[in-house]
Amino acid sequence: MQPTIKIFTENSDYQYLETLRRNRVKRNRSGEFFVEGVRAITQAAENEWEINALVFSREKRLSDWAEGIIQKAHAKKHFELPLRLMEKLSDKDETSELIALVGIPADDLFRIPVRDKMLVVVLDRPSNPGNLGTIIRSCDALRADGLIISGHAADLYDPETIRATTGSFFCMPAVRLPSHRDLTPWIYGLKERLDGLQVVGTSAKAKVPIREHDFSAPTILLVGNETNGLSDAYEALTDSMVIIPMYGYASSLNIACATSILLYEAARQREKRGT
Repeated sequence: MQPTIKIFTENSDYQYLETLRRNRVKRNRSGEFFVEGVRAITQAAENEWEINALVFSREKRLSDWAEGIIQKAHAKKHFELPLRLMEKLSDKDETSELIALVGIPADDLFRIPVRDKMLVVVLDRPSNPGNLGTIIRSCDALRADGLIISGHAADLYDPETIRATTGSFFCMPAVRLPSHRDLTPWIYGLKERLDGLQVVGTSAKAKVPIREHDFSAPTILLVGNETNGLSDAYEALTDSMVIIPMYGYASSLNIACATSILLYEAARQREKRGT
């Protein structure tokens, strides 16, 4: 039976939980992150992520869902709080009845499955956690095999990122890398294994519209930063560059919108070709 740590005041245990919610450095040092929401916690449990702790209050009756998670999630320990501290800790407008502390997996490219027609998205220094979460959701919805976040970027394990995925976070392998240098050997290795693997970059200056490019081959899709676009180092890795045609006054698209459009076009072509 899991040990239960009862918290009555804003003591060191409470401060740890609260800091984990808002502090990126603390999350990385401790190797765990803060998760709220029925979908997110359910998917974490169903996809067998390591749940280190569950946080809840017994001052209000818990739902059958919450009781089921507490019984079946095999958390290493439980934290029981007064309702007033649970309300203060929760990051949602309507206080969560359950919060999970989940282990951060290794940033290992082997977590991304390799298959004949694989499709992987690489984000170059994305700066907004909400956009990052939306991209993870689109990757899950449109059959990407994995996501790589490169450079100084928004925190993959920020509660805002996880909330924006609406549960898809735990269904999509996502790996953080310091720079393109850490990705290059992996790409070259894949090119030796997968016939026709292509690295496709995106740019407002490219000449080829996405509808005219063949995405049915195994593809690594590079998407640039919201402000500066794709770096020169990443552009040098590409086999081709594509553009999303735009017809209005806007000169660019939100990175989450752009990535979703690219993924949809790839999924559309692959479905049409039966791949």
